[in-house]
Amino acid sequence: MKPVTGESGILLIDKPYRWTSFDVINKVRSVIKNQTGLKFKVGHAGTLDPLATGLLIVCYGKKTKSLSQFMELDKEYIATLQFGATTPCFDLEKPIDKTFPYKHITEEMVKNILLKYTGEQEQVPPIFSAKQIDGKRAYKFARNGEQIKIKAKKINIYSLKLINFKLPEIQIKIVCSKGTYIRSLARDIGNELQSGAHLTALRRTRVGTYNVEQAMIPEEFMRLMNLT
Repeated sequence: MKPVTGESGILLIDKPYRWTSFDVINKVRSVIKNQTGLKFKVGHAGTLDPLATGLLIVCYGKKTKSLSQFMELDKEYIATLQFGATTPCFDLEKPIDKTFPYKHITEEMVKNILLKYTGEQEQVPPIFSAKQIDGKRAYKFARNGEQIKIKAKKINIYSLKLINFKLPEIQIKIVCSKGTYIRSLARDIGNELQSGAHLTALRRTRVGTYNVEQAMIPEEFMRLMNLT
């Protein structure tokens, strides 16, 4: 059965590594147009960074009016953090700019910090982000080398669980509210542990009751739409 059967609906896409969220939207829009001859409005409920993978909720047609409802849902991520080094964007998009000691970090220390960062809190988004500042994306200021101050915003981290501890890396599971930057969380955890940290992998596994196991990779979507 084709995943697009009417003039509106929801698609669950497993965003590939290095794809932008808009790459997914453009692909879905193109495939729908090629197969139906119709031009539908297509949008997604929550951006994923290019280096992140996982669940992207895509709406088309009149269902795009429901995007804000999906954005309000809690989100679950699996993140891998590396201690001992930082990058300007807090992930692998930019090269390492500083190094720090990390061998003093223990599993108990990490668990205590995760408890500290559970709950409602103020978080400063990364300068390399799509955050709007005076009508301009923050990353545009960053790419021009401009120094700007980004205001902290309220977020809620419902749970933080340590999955794996093997220095210099740890793996954690995060359940959080919309607007939470996992890259910023990595920065803050590194600072709290008197070291530095950045993301080396990030995967969104759930949004509300929607799970990444239900999602299609773009190639599967194309195959089901009889385009491959």
